[in-house]
Amino acid sequence: MLDVSGLNVFYGQAQALWDVSLSVAGGEVVSIVGVNGAGKSTLVNTIAGLLRPASGRISMSGVDVARVPGHRICEHGIAVVPEGRRILPQMTVRDNLDLGAYRPGARRASQQRIEWVHSLFPILWDRRNQMAGTMSGGEQQMLAIGRALMSDPQLLLLDEPSLGLAPVIVDTIFDVITQIKDRVSVCLVEQNILRALKISSRGYVIVEGRVVLGGTSEELLANEDVRRACLGL
Repeated sequence: MLDVSGLNVFYGQAQALWDVSLSVAGGEVVSIVGVNGAGKSTLVNTIAGLLRPASGRISMSGVDVARVPGHRICEHGIAVVPEGRRILPQMTVRDNLDLGAYRPGARRASQQRIEWVHSLFPILWDRRNQMAGTMSGGEQQMLAIGRALMSDPQLLLLDEPSLGLAPVIVDTIFDVITQIKDRVSVCLVEQNILRALKISSRGYVIVEGRVVLGGTSEELLANEDVRRACLGL
């Protein structure tokens, strides 16, 4: 499905990602973990088409999308839930969800998709006529994930979905991630390394813009360098 190879990304003259390679297969949850400032969000934004790599390949189902405009990335089966959610606060919950299905293919199945989203997050049905900006941060995060799922993606990019949320909301979101993986592969970017690896099949550790380790979640959790550097153990 997703195959990233040799990715180099710059902000002006400053290099942010160095020769990054990773993959996500169908039916997988793969975590990209590391401390704040490691380059995780830069990686997500590059895959999502918001940043242009200086070199490297981003292949989605065999198509190199590294030069595809950001607004057309979803046509290749990629949806992103950005850090900070970025819902439209002056629109209703239902209208936010409907915007996620603006692609013709997704629009045709929008009723089935929204029923699925409501089954994952029942609160979005209860709040369907409420202005999105009046919801709690946790509810807004659920809305952002639901909106992304409305586009009928093959791959969901989640950038720090647990950031700033109450533990009970984090539990709900991580439970949903495990529920959807059979229908949507997930690339999960998280600072909550222990929690992320526990629901993932594989993971990659990024340090200062470089992938320094990759392997199964069990291998990474057992690695002493990961435990010391990332988990504080």
